[in-house]
Amino acid sequence: MSRFKKSSHVIWHCQYHLVWTPKCHFRILKNKVGREVYIHLRILCEQLKLEVVELNIQQDHVHLLVKIPPKLSVSDVMGHLKGRTAIRLFNKFPYLRKHK
Repeated sequence: MSRFKKSSHVIWHCQYHLVWTPKCHFRILKNKVGREVYIHLRILCEQLKLEVVELNIQQDHVHLLVKIPPKLSVSDVMGHLKGRTAIRLFNKFPYLRKHK
């Protein structure tokens, strides 16, 4: 199996290492919150047709190695992943909104 993907007019291999942190590096991504982030990121990547190579949730940051098709902007994907995950976490764990 080739590491390259094929679309109708392009052969591509766009792999990105995305890292982001909660506000002020708060250590909130542990236990249930970390599991929820992991599950939700997998679901979102599947919906966007992204291939997750590696996903690692630390207590204060997220590492995501993902293959993004050239038709999608990396900044749009990042904004979608971070935004939708934040909304989901704030709805499921309301105490995170007040975290200081």
